[in-house]
Amino acid sequence: MTIEELKQDFDSARIRHVHFKSRLRSYMFGNGGEEGPLRDPEACSLGQWIADRLRGRGSYAHLPEARQFDRQHVLMHQEANRLMDLQAAGRTDEASAGLGTVQAIADEMQALLQTMEAKMRREA
Repeated sequence: MTIEELKQDFDSARIRHVHFKSRLRSYMFGNGGEEGPLRDPEACSLGQWIADRLRGRGSYAHLPEARQFDRQHVLMHQEANRLMDLQAAGRTDEASAGLGTVQAIADEMQALLQTMEAKMRREA
């Protein structure tokens, strides 16, 4: 994979990640949306990117950060489920307060993406 292809691939993951956070916030603020990709880490587009690239024989599966990123992704969905359940139970203030936890997980995921991309650039 060329440096440019690596950049595009990791940018794709970043965009998918931002899109997830945006859809979660939209849901939390009453704009609805499809719950499946928010609740299920395998159903969202970033989960599909992870399955293709970070598991098994994926291009980046050999990186130790790949497993860590996958775990953080699952944790992000677990937290999203918790917040959506709070929202559904009418505990909107508590649900909104939990968005800070989502952002902390997201920040760690972004750092892991940067680390993986940097390592892959050195291998290219």
